[in-house]
Amino acid sequence: MNELTHNIDGTSPRTGVSTVARAEEGGFRNPGLPPHEYRQADLDPKAEKRAERIVSLLFVLSILGTAFFIASYFLFSPTGTNLLAEEGTLSAVHWSTLTMGIGLAVGIFFIGAGAIHWAKTLMPDHEVTEERHAQRGDEETREAASKILVDGINESGIARRPLVVASLAGALAALPIAVLFPISTLGPLPGNKLHHTFWGRATENKKRVRIARDHDQTPIKASDVTVGSIFHVMPEGLTEETPDWIEERAKAAAILVRIDPADGKNEASLEAGHEGILAFSKICTHVGCPVALYEQQTHHMLCPCHQSTFDVTDGAKVVFGPAHRPLPQLPIEVDDEGYLVATGDFPEPIGPSFWDIHKEK
Repeated sequence: MNELTHNIDGTSPRTGVSTVARAEEGGFRNPGLPPHEYRQADLDPKAEKRAERIVSLLFVLSILGTAFFIASYFLFSPTGTNLLAEEGTLSAVHWSTLTMGIGLAVGIFFIGAGAIHWAKTLMPDHEVTEERHAQRGDEETREAASKILVDGINESGIARRPLVVASLAGALAALPIAVLFPISTLGPLPGNKLHHTFWGRATENKKRVRIARDHDQTPIKASDVTVGSIFHVMPEGLTEETPDWIEERAKAAAILVRIDPADGKNEASLEAGHEGILAFSKICTHVGCPVALYEQQTHHMLCPCHQSTFDVTDGAKVVFGPAHRPLPQLPIEVDDEGYLVATGDFPEPIGPSFWDIHKEK
């Protein structure tokens, strides 16, 4: 062993191929590579076999981690069977997340650990030097490069270590399968739900819904809205008892303002309002922030996130910032008691997520 350990020419004790000598065939001087020290697995076939078994064991542990991940998906579901907590509780969510996370972590960790141990104990670790040369060499050089690749494959032992290769293939094949199971929990596609809001459903069959203050659901009369004032409003009847209450509030949020009709620049927008009272979606058409700032003198509404600015006198047209389309306007009128009511839904989807707004829904 000492003789092999002090064999400083870089020759493998098994193949007799010298990577240092191979690098020096080009005719340049050795830049000072230290003597190569062989590992135990390079010198002892038993140590090599032991390292091979350890690498395979690590890959098998990865497979078991992936299997545990898949099992946890069914055994610790937050909404179905859960062996450790009551269905639908936060504790069930906790155990589902914890067990699936452990399984996925084990699956990924032991693939990496196996690959690292393989590289450090079984793959060649000779340092090699090469001269820089043209991108394409002559045929002799190309043949030498091919020989180096073949030697590398032979030295790595892939061909003669089927146990390692099979266990690695199993670990790599099992891990992606685990990802398929959580995909089923993403739920159904939204369909056209994002195209319509509570305003539209409340005004179906030509019914009208009163416009109410956001904070207390108090209906608003036209006489309550003065020029320059602003109201944050919701449909009357949209309460915590409403199905999907939070989502419905997010889509239905609107702003009510009043301008002097003489200042209006958009006839269609004025006709959708009542005597200068106009209602627009509160959701910015850039990335969905709440448009909550109103400048009375200029009649501009400002989104505080990225400063998109909308001109209320011109149908909430964009006059500054990254937004690309006006805020959708809610059609309104006044009922027999003087309360402001919506006569329909926004004419186009609210928010930033639609670029095909002119497509028929």
